[in-house]
Amino acid sequence: MYASSAYSTYAQNDVGVESAEKLIEMLYEGVLRFNAQAKKAIKDENLEKKIYWTNRSISVVTELISVLDASQGQVAEYLDGLYAYEIKLLTLASLDNDADKLDEVSHVFKELLAAWRESTNVDK
Repeated sequence: MYASSAYSTYAQNDVGVESAEKLIEMLYEGVLRFNAQAKKAIKDENLEKKIYWTNRSISVVTELISVLDASQGQVAEYLDGLYAYEIKLLTLASLDNDADKLDEVSHVFKELLAAWRESTNVDK
C-alpha cells in the first residue's frame, strides 16, 4: 500500500530501516510513545513538554497522511479521514489539556498497529 512510498522517502534520507513494513510499524509505535509522554506532561502540568510531545505525534500522523497511496482506493481514503481526525483530537488534547483525547488517539493507533502487524507479519 503506502509503505513502499514511506520507505523510499526514508531511504533517500538514509534512515536505517530494514523494510517499508517495519517503518510504518515504527511510526505507529512513535505515536503511542509520544502520546504517553504528552499525557505525562499534562499530568505534570508541564506546558512546554505537552506541546512538544503532542506536536511530535501530530508530525508522525501528518507523515502517515503524506505517504498514503491513493491507488489503494477506499482503504487510503478511510485512513486519510481517520488520520485527519486523529490530528484534530491531538490538537484539542493539547489545547484543552485533555488526557482522555490522547487516550482515544492511542487506542486507535494500538488497533492500527495490531492490524498492521497482522497484515504484514512484521515481527514484534
